[in-house]
Amino acid sequence: MVHDRDIDRLDALADLMDSRFRIPGTGLRFGLDSLVGLIPGLGDAATLLPALYILAKARQMGAPAHLQLWMIANIGIDFLIGAIPLIGDLFDFGFKANRMNVAMLRRHLDRRADRAAPVTPASAP
Repeated sequence: MVHDRDIDRLDALADLMDSRFRIPGTGLRFGLDSLVGLIPGLGDAATLLPALYILAKARQMGAPAHLQLWMIANIGIDFLIGAIPLIGDLFDFGFKANRMNVAMLRRHLDRRADRAAPVTPASAP
């Protein structure tokens, strides 16, 4: 696929932000979004930047408007609820906006590649 390298980089960024670390003995994963989000006010604003970068790259890769709107909604939910002290920090453990956005973009690009794949005949006469 044309965008394999780009999507792999976005996936690595989403992993860093949302699920790079694991709480030992549990299946709970978290990333820098959860850690930086602990800094009142500034933390949630700082974690908005990687999310917007993922959105910008999706736009650059040709994501349709409806997909971009879903991504914006995920970013908005993460930002607004994440800004609520304590509740937002707990919310970040379960709501992985960056991972969801990259997964949606990957599915879109895979479907687009499947539609564009040339059909080869099973047997030539």
